Amino acid sequence: MRTREGDLIKTENNVIFDVKGLVHPPGRVIAFPRYIPSSIGNRRRGKNTYGKIYNLAKRFEYLRQNAPNLLVRDPVFDEDLCEVPVNAIKKHYNPVAKLGMLCKSEKLEPLEKKAVQLAQDLKETSGISWNSIGISGSLLAGLYTVKSDLDPIVYGVDACKKAYAALKYLLEDDKSHFNRYSRGELRKLFDFRSKDTILNFEDFARVEQRKTFQGMFEGTDYFIRFVKDWNEVGNRYGEICYRNKGYAKIIATVADDTGALFTPCTYQMENAIVVEGSRLEPITEISSFRGRFCEQAIKGETVTAQGKVELVINMKTEKEHYRLILGNKPTDYMILSSD
Repeated sequence: MRTREGDLIKTENNVIFDVKGLVHPPGRVIAFPRYIPSSIGNRRRGKNTYGKIYNLAKRFEYLRQNAPNLLVRDPVFDEDLCEVPVNAIKKHYNPVAKLGMLCKSEKLEPLEKKAVQLAQDLKETSGISWNSIGISGSLLAGLYTVKSDLDPIVYGVDACKKAYAALKYLLEDDKSHFNRYSRGELRKLFDFRSKDTILNFEDFARVEQRKTFQGMFEGTDYFIRFVKDWNEVGNRYGEICYRNKGYAKIIATVADDTGALFTPCTYQMENAIVVEGSRLEPITEISSFRGRFCEQAIKGETVTAQGKVELVINMKTEKEHYRLILGNKPTDYMILSSD
């Protein structure tokens, strides 16, 4: 079974997990619970009702109480992860297959119609193939509500670049269905994320208002993830290892932002100065498995960032460097530095 960012998997006890990244241990999938069976949940599929877990800390709490066997201290990533054995997976949800099914359906709910329209607009404007685009999130699981957003996903570096350019065009076209967030809509987004971040609204809005992969489509929130294709993954599990080296706050300049579009995202940094925490230099990279940190800064900008420091070891070449990884704690952040 090959799984990647954007996929969902369901285990034998009907818990639905979202898959993280593209590199997984043999026989296991790194994924975290997203939709859990709940008698008081507001999402229904057949006879089952579900609740949604968003906050990472609550996901770990759920696992400790209900599935501690899935919590693993991973020797490659050097952190506690949820790893689901492949033989425990009852169903694999594929975003491309789901979108294809929706496109062929003659009877769609309003949110499903919007998902199909968004994909068609993006495909026609960018010229990418149907095999390069899918739909993830609650639509993929069949557990959406009237308040659910749209979670399209694009695969492959070339297709992602074309789709991104098309999005920029569509956002400037008054006749398109795509719109950037207004300040009021950004405030709602901030209120939603405020439990999972220590940023103030102004720092948050300064970055989020210019992002292209998110906004409103016919009055519904959308968040598009860009994911590399299988043949574009740079390494296999175990070829690069990571060692936890503490926690730090840095100020650095973005030297290369070509990896900022993708999930997981990466930024190559220069002139990094550690201002608090583990003084391990040079830190030459900022990375995150969370889509919210994509498109956070562009080449030449100076940022202030705080997160876990890791030593990255290439087991083939024996080359090493330090990176800052964001998204594990609410105290993790990356903002544009003040002039």
